[in-house]
Amino acid sequence: MAEKITPRSENFPEWYQDVVLQAKLADYSPVKGCMVIRPNGYSIWERIQQEMNGRIKAMGVRNAYFPMFIPESFIKKEADHVEGFAPQVAVVTYAGAKDLDEKLVVRPTSETIINSMFAKWVQSYRDLPLLINQWANVVRWEMRTRLFLRTTEFLWQEGHTCHNTLDEAEACTRRALEMYREFAENVLAMPVVPGQKSEAEKFAGALRTYSIEAMMQDGKALQAGTSHNLSDHFAKAFDTMFLDKDNAKKHVFQTSWGVSTRLIGGMIMTHSDDKGLVLPPKLAETHVVIVPITPKADQMTRVYEAADKLAAEIRAHSSVKALPYTIGVHVDKDDTKQAGWKFHEYELIGIPVRIELGPRDLDKGQAVFTRRDIGQKELVPLTDLPSKIGSELASMQTQLLEKARAHRDAHTHEASTYEEFKKLLEEKDGGFFKVPWGLDRAAEEKVKEETKATLRCILLDDQYQMVKTGKPCFVTGKKESTVTAIFARAY
Repeated sequence: MAEKITPRSENFPEWYQDVVLQAKLADYSPVKGCMVIRPNGYSIWERIQQEMNGRIKAMGVRNAYFPMFIPESFIKKEADHVEGFAPQVAVVTYAGAKDLDEKLVVRPTSETIINSMFAKWVQSYRDLPLLINQWANVVRWEMRTRLFLRTTEFLWQEGHTCHNTLDEAEACTRRALEMYREFAENVLAMPVVPGQKSEAEKFAGALRTYSIEAMMQDGKALQAGTSHNLSDHFAKAFDTMFLDKDNAKKHVFQTSWGVSTRLIGGMIMTHSDDKGLVLPPKLAETHVVIVPITPKADQMTRVYEAADKLAAEIRAHSSVKALPYTIGVHVDKDDTKQAGWKFHEYELIGIPVRIELGPRDLDKGQAVFTRRDIGQKELVPLTDLPSKIGSELASMQTQLLEKARAHRDAHTHEASTYEEFKKLLEEKDGGFFKVPWGLDRAAEEKVKEETKATLRCILLDDQYQMVKTGKPCFVTGKKESTVTAIFARAY
């Protein structure tokens, strides 16, 4: 019940944990750092998969699957890669009642195992581009975990592609990033800032990394997706080569890009409230719940029949109108629970629309309509409800995005000096901070150590060039090649 949820204003991390647990989205596993995704949470992941799969395939990418066990020697082939992942790697040393001849790494990411296959599959320029995606689990041995946001094992999607030229790889990297941006905003209703990661923050083994950065209600940033131009770094490590049109052997250029179940955590922290989960309609399995109100047993049949009829009309209308998703409708006929308990429960688990229907409502030809994000009851004629549902769900999807975007913009600040930045960081208690930055790695590390704020991304123009400022770096005061960057404290 909602009474178990800590108010956001009192303790945001505890509020988040309460929503996840009480809305039955996930639970803690007996294995430390791992989570069990419950049906309420997994249905959201299924919707994410369905929505994103269409976008991925529209890029010409096909799904495949690769082993979760990777020979340790593969991980060691790319120097930056092994250094970047070494602290998080889980290793199998004993199996089949004996010590293994070669240790096996439990997949932290799949660049190496996939490259071993690409080296076999790519022989000619005719084999390119090779565009592969997989939906899988990965294991990264995290020290501090939080359900959905950071767990030892999590689910994700990872795209891997091979190209003839570096420019083609760059174009694919950008397409993937744009796909993530559009998905985050139009499906999750979560506004994001796309940009380029710094050298310190880029993926281990990449030429450059791009990301989408979201702002949570507490002002902290969340990296919601990444896209990496790997250049020919992994190709050289695995000797992934092809015979080009000029009859010369060349290394392929590659990309990798991914999002994970972290998106669910980001969606929760973007929209939900002290009553529980607020779920964007495009992620909902059940969009409408009809709660029959039956104070007397002899009225039950009449009300139930009317509720079933209304549910059928809503489903039929959504089919005729060819909405982008089928409207899921549930009629709650559980007579062991009071209506008030049900109202709280459906608010807690985030059902977008609730309809109350009782004998008096039927006499007046109406029902009580409540949208989860607004929370105001409205009397609506029964004949109007089937057409109203679709428009209200579309409106809710749009308004959740607009509300989140307004929150992000209101908590985005500009600073020109380090002192101003530190002052604003403490006064505003979080948010995004746009600053002129001189691409100085030592300065970046200083900010991180002294303020716990990290460089989230470097802003880009329409041509994906870093946005130059001509202003002195906010840390060093140097004017050479300063760009516009966003710093923030983050999850």
